[in-house]
Amino acid sequence: MEVGDKSLCDSKVFEQVYKTNATALRNFVYYKCGDIDVAEDIIQDCFMTIWKKCSTIVFKTVKSLLFTMASNAFLNMVKHKKIVLEHQKLNKNINDRTNENPEFLLEEQEFLKKLESAIAELPEKEREVFLLNRIDKKKYREIADLLNISIKTVEKRMSKALKQLRNQIEGI
Repeated sequence: MEVGDKSLCDSKVFEQVYKTNATALRNFVYYKCGDIDVAEDIIQDCFMTIWKKCSTIVFKTVKSLLFTMASNAFLNMVKHKKIVLEHQKLNKNINDRTNENPEFLLEEQEFLKKLESAIAELPEKEREVFLLNRIDKKKYREIADLLNISIKTVEKRMSKALKQLRNQIEGI
């Protein structure tokens, strides 16, 4: 059977792809996150997705697809954890201010919910740049290197994100 004839939907081919790539993929994610359990969860999710979509995946591209999926899954997990942490910090700050006007605190909570919603509505690329800069405190150069894009592209995405957030917040 030639490479072009192989189908990932064939369990033997899929098993061979797994055996060939699982260790390297796990190590790749482990080096990024430092937690073997997280790395194994991420690669398991990647292989499950590959299996579910086996009929649409070209066999020649499966290795690069797996590494891209693993990298994206790791970045998404990190972004999610940071958002959760920021949300917890905001809630802690709100809870610490028990002597402030309850009406003000309620308005502030509503504003924060609307702001989070506005951030969630940003297009993915703009949201990613915005969160990396404002939450992770990364500089444009670091973001450009991380996302493999130019600094100008980072600037444009940030500008679009800020403009969209300003427009949405004006209505709040």
